[in-house]
Amino acid sequence: MKTGWYHLGALLIVLVWGTTFLSTKMLLLNGLSPENIFFCRFLIATVGIWFFGKSQWFANSVKDELLLVLLGVCGGSLYFVCENSALNITQTANVALIVCTAPLITAILSHLMLPSDKLNRFVVQGSLVSLLGVALVAFNGHLVLKINPLGDFLSLVAALTWAIYTIVLKQLSYRYSSLFITRKVFIYGLITILPSFFFHPVGVAAVLLRPVVWGNLLYLGIVASLLCYFLWNIIVKRIGVIRTTNYIYIVPLVALVAGVIALDEVITPVAIVGALLILSGVIWAGRKQTEKRSSKGIHPLV
Repeated sequence: MKTGWYHLGALLIVLVWGTTFLSTKMLLLNGLSPENIFFCRFLIATVGIWFFGKSQWFANSVKDELLLVLLGVCGGSLYFVCENSALNITQTANVALIVCTAPLITAILSHLMLPSDKLNRFVVQGSLVSLLGVALVAFNGHLVLKINPLGDFLSLVAALTWAIYTIVLKQLSYRYSSLFITRKVFIYGLITILPSFFFHPVGVAAVLLRPVVWGNLLYLGIVASLLCYFLWNIIVKRIGVIRTTNYIYIVPLVALVAGVIALDEVITPVAIVGALLILSGVIWAGRKQTEKRSSKGIHPLV
């Protein structure tokens, strides 16, 4: 029963994250750039997490501090710029479905980077099915929805960065508290996004006065970032990477429904088939997988 609460928490988190595609789309339609959305979102989260206390400022080693910078990039600036940019040029459903391959990419990277995590036949078979599903979603976009293929590529990059974030997070979670890690992710995410403003100045003051804008930003900053990141980091530590990331499979279903209801987006039969293949593939890939956990937090990656 104790782990049941963590599974329920993971489910609630992905339900929230499934609707963030819609919130981000609304902000893009109101004139905010992907960089502006991320900066405002993480700034709100950083201010909010400051009220939870500051037990530690820096990691115990330079190596761990650099890994925290990597978390800020892969789980923050680079991830959201890629995802938000993709939402600016493609449908919400397409982005959600392709980003959904993050658990599958996580399993593959674990096999390549960590000797203890070996791919089994379920992962190989699931990978092939999921890749076919991604191809169908992209094919549907080009011929039916006339979407720029750059959106599909950026979505895949976002999935890759989230996979890296998850793997590194697992290792650091054994040595630092979830509150400390979450705070550092927000801070380094903000710092690493700053260079982009040399090319895309902020200039969003007037837009922020619109209720739909600040309402969605508060939702993204407080609920989807501050609360969800903090809880997600705890859950990854408690029930493991693979069991936690499996819940990401639900994200595209939420995004599909939200996109149809709120944005009148069209979901064609080809997209539905692609969605089913992606979900079937990643679920099949997760069968009978186990991950070794070290009580001392020692791992070849870090």
